[in-house]
Amino acid sequence: MTKRFGGSVAVDALELKIPAGTYCCLLGPSGCGKTTSLRMLAGHERQSSGDILLDNHEVSGLPPAQRGTAMMFQSYALFPHLSCLDNVAFSLRMRGVAKAERHAKARRMLALVELEALADRLPAQLSGGQQQRVALARALVTNPSALLLDEPLSALDPFLRGRVRAELKRFQRELGITFVHVTHSQDEALALADLVVLMRDGRIEQQGTPLEVFDSPRTAFAARFMGGHNVIGLPGGLVAVRTDRTRLLPVAEGAVAATIRGIEYTGTGFAVALAGPRGEEWQALLSEAALRAQPWEAGQDAGLGWDEVDVRHLAAAA
Repeated sequence: MTKRFGGSVAVDALELKIPAGTYCCLLGPSGCGKTTSLRMLAGHERQSSGDILLDNHEVSGLPPAQRGTAMMFQSYALFPHLSCLDNVAFSLRMRGVAKAERHAKARRMLALVELEALADRLPAQLSGGQQQRVALARALVTNPSALLLDEPLSALDPFLRGRVRAELKRFQRELGITFVHVTHSQDEALALADLVVLMRDGRIEQQGTPLEVFDSPRTAFAARFMGGHNVIGLPGGLVAVRTDRTRLLPVAEGAVAATIRGIEYTGTGFAVALAGPRGEEWQALLSEAALRAQPWEAGQDAGLGWDEVDVRHLAAAA
């Protein structure tokens, strides 16, 4: 599918198949087209060309409420004057479901997200994490075929983000429905997804399992955006080597030369920042034992080494 805004192409001939019951993360920097793609799936944006199929049924011409999808927005968009119970039941109310039935379904959803005891509270009486779970329950109450999530964790503090992230994965596994989750966080995508779709300039740069996309980047953009890799120019072309597989050696023994810019303690080891001869920025992750065995200091010259098995040859120039 393609989406144009005037003369600008936001999503460029996107071809993506998401198997049923998959947790899919659309990942990429701002402006890459991931949110626009999600909004087209939801029916909040109309694609300029192409088809959208859900359960092998064309849904492009259907309004959001008839697509079999549910959207969970970044802002949660809870009604401040309604209780948790009535917020969750609201979409059922709009469909004409009787009060007793919709409240029963809403209570089951609140129990799923462990908030049944707070059913009568207003959103302002909840923490950010609790509001997020109410929004999730509201999205799930209609039993959608696919749940669409637009950066749902971005407003949470780091500690709570990790907890809610684990809950999202649990809900998806228990319910067995498809989750399509937009994020700019590599850690989030790696932790949650069965399928990571890395986007760039409205196109798919790379897709696969988290391990495939992280451990075997195909392009310099993928290696740099996913992080944890050094992109190095060698006579045979560009390669990527994971920072935890990069060794520091005497200059004469390394494949390339670098200068140590700084050393930071990470709690589980040391991150050594390095500068290449043409201003490249590299990093090596060393264990405490490795740094004790061979002390390094800022300003020192070093060589970078690695095992050939850890080299990933890249298809695109930097």
